[in-house]
Amino acid sequence: MSRARIVALGGGHGLSASLQALRHSSDDITAVVTVADDGGSSGRLRQQFDILPPGDLRMALAALCEDTTWGHQWSAVLQHRFRGDGELGGHALGNLLITALWDLLPQQEVRGLDLVGRLLNTRGRVLPMSLVPLDIEATMVVPGEDGDGGRVMVRGQSQVARHPGRVESIRLLPEAPPACPEAVESITLADVVVLGPGSWFTSVMPHLLVPDLLRALRDTPARRVLTLNVNISDEETTGYSAAEHVGAIVAHAPGLAFDHVIADPRVVATDGDRRDLERAVDQLGASLVVTTVGKMRPQGVHDTLRLAAAYRDVIAADQT
Repeated sequence: MSRARIVALGGGHGLSASLQALRHSSDDITAVVTVADDGGSSGRLRQQFDILPPGDLRMALAALCEDTTWGHQWSAVLQHRFRGDGELGGHALGNLLITALWDLLPQQEVRGLDLVGRLLNTRGRVLPMSLVPLDIEATMVVPGEDGDGGRVMVRGQSQVARHPGRVESIRLLPEAPPACPEAVESITLADVVVLGPGSWFTSVMPHLLVPDLLRALRDTPARRVLTLNVNISDEETTGYSAAEHVGAIVAHAPGLAFDHVIADPRVVATDGDRRDLERAVDQLGASLVVTTVGKMRPQGVHDTLRLAAAYRDVIAADQT
């Protein structure tokens, strides 16, 4: 196992997949997690207690739990979701635990997350990308009877994810939010930084709109890896090609370079798709790594072991 210091940026199921894969390469992993969720349990707790949304942070902690009976049991407890229509219905226990720690430790969000990590004996650390709750506002092209019906502004991660139309650009509210200092430091000291996979506009790209994080990503001596989704046409990116996913990164973070872009063969099914993606990857100054990282069944999700092999190969290639 490599002793590389690895930082993974993202949120939700995509970040969870990359963290589980990266655990096969290093024990020194830091997850930097988006804090713009406003739906479900996280949205309810965020609104009621004026806190960071805990859900994506919880999932990252669960993904990094130690590979023992103790770790697996506490991971399951953290992920347990209450059923029913009562006040607890829909809440994940881990969200409530994190909320309780933040209530006991006001303005010490990082310390609270570290305490959960100690409980699970996580192999790594989980940090929020900012210490203030954020909102996402998207400019979307909506369908009309004869093609494009015009542009609308859609606010809120949960709304952007399910609003009909095509996301053109996003911004954060408040604009230029402060970064979590520990997150900036982790990127500065990293050997490898991984961005993606995940919901492209609401989990992956928000990190690039936090000025101090973007500056750290540009300046870090770490090798930078961009991981594309296996399913490139989810609710959020309907009609987007793999090349357009990369193009969105270029448009929102000009001047940010990567060393490798990992793509599953299914997202470049034709020669034309591959040529378009290669041209887009060239704009990032990166090499394109096309390798199978998705599951056969169900399709559209990453296979942890295949993704682990892809990460291992690019990390090993950079160390030789």
